[in-house]
Amino acid sequence: MVRKADQLTFWGTGDAMGVPRVYCECGVCQEARQQGINRRYRSSVMLESVDGTFLIDCGPDWREAMERNGLRFVEHILVTHAHFDHIGGLPEWADSCRWLNRRGQLYAPQEVIDMILRQYPWLPGQLDMHAVDQGLQLAGWHIEGWKVFHGKNGFSYAYRLTKQGYAWAYCSDAIALPEEQKAPLHGLDLLILGTSFYEEKAEFSTRSVYDVKEALELLQELRPKRSLFTHMSHDIDLRCDYGLPDNVGLADIGMTVLLK
Repeated sequence: MVRKADQLTFWGTGDAMGVPRVYCECGVCQEARQQGINRRYRSSVMLESVDGTFLIDCGPDWREAMERNGLRFVEHILVTHAHFDHIGGLPEWADSCRWLNRRGQLYAPQEVIDMILRQYPWLPGQLDMHAVDQGLQLAGWHIEGWKVFHGKNGFSYAYRLTKQGYAWAYCSDAIALPEEQKAPLHGLDLLILGTSFYEEKAEFSTRSVYDVKEALELLQELRPKRSLFTHMSHDIDLRCDYGLPDNVGLADIGMTVLLK
């Protein structure tokens, strides 16, 4: 029997505010309002394999994503950090667990779990919390997380996932990574990296995520076989040709990637 390749699906590719911005009438937001290609829910990915499934992050668009994908329950969610755009859907997930009489399994570093519980102290009623500081196995993948610099927003965690010789990493919220934080991003088959703007003009001290130009410089150093950018604001228009290298792309909602 031929083993089916594991598949990654982008449930969300937007930054903290999503696209369209409620206050904005720029061309990207207007196109997004027509359910165009630039409509972006908060960043999240689903991994599916014969060994199981899990979601990375559970932002405020979680319910909408579940409906779009025809799902009524998800058991395993790995969280990168405790900002609202990455955990805002946890109460709805917990409520689904309550009504279905099933336990959800949440995975995150202990300090992230502690921050989540300060915001939502009732979650252990429906969710089991698993600290992943020493790594974990999920759906057959070996997963190692490490803290990354998130600019003015403090810190996030990135994850490197390996299985049967294939290695990929998810680093949605980071900027200006020092050498020790870039080290696990070498030798990848796939890097998913957050890039909120094409070229962000704001003062560096106010920023929190790479822009596309900076990310391309980083890729020259890391040299992953393939890279996809996510966590994009309304500054980035998927209808435009940014002249990206052949092995670099902009992710969009529903995009799938075979991990092989």
